[in-house]
This record gives sequence, structure tokens and C-alpha cells, in this order.
Amino acid sequence: MSHRAVHASNLPAPVGPYSPGMGFERLIFVSGQGATDPATGQLAGTTAAAQTEQCLKNLQAILRAGGSDLQHVLRCGVFLLDMSEFQEMNAVYARMFGDHRPARTTIQAAALPGKGLRVEIDCIAYKP
Repeated sequence: MSHRAVHASNLPAPVGPYSPGMGFERLIFVSGQGATDPATGQLAGTTAAAQTEQCLKNLQAILRAGGSDLQHVLRCGVFLLDMSEFQEMNAVYARMFGDHRPARTTIQAAALPGKGLRVEIDCIAYKP
């Protein structure tokens, strides 16, 4: 059994000693993704909705680099700076996942790593 790092060429390199994703057999573990737009290097908006969409696009880029996609996500962890933004995040999350409903934990975090960051999302998926 072996594992391999998964990187999406269109996303920036991690800012710490970790991999954006790790593949193990048919599983892909994706590190928490913030809302940095890879085209600009800036946060994709200031709202939980805009940031949730970018977080999921960043997750999707890593999943695709590893041979998977959002429709193969088994579990997500969602970290919100303010739980009062749950419904805003949830509406975008539901739209992006469609009828697919992975297991999920959502918590309010005391802080997130990045000025202005309101949402961070990680996931576990499989390769079909």
C-alpha cells in the first residue's frame, strides 16, 4: 500500500508543511481549502456564500487532479467563522453538490487561517 500527494496545477502551493491532498488506494483526503481565487490570489468575496463557492471550487480542482470529483465526496468538514452564516453557506453547498449528500460536520471556529477568511472546507472522497 502506498500513498501519494495530490496537487492541482492551477492552485497555489500550500503555505505550510502539508499537501493539498493525499491519495491512498482509492481514497483522496483533501486538506482544508479556503476561498482564495487562484486567478487573482485574493479572497473570492467577503460573504460566506461567495467564499463557500470558491472553497468548493478549490476542493474540486484537487479532487479532479486526483481522479475524482465532488460527486464522489464521502464526507466534508465545514468550518465557519460565524455560525449565523450557516444558511448562507448551506444554500451554496446544496447547489454545488446537487442531489449528492455527503456526510458532513459543520462547526464555528474561533479563527481561520487568513485575514477575511469566513469559510474553510475539507473532504474525503473516492476515485471511481
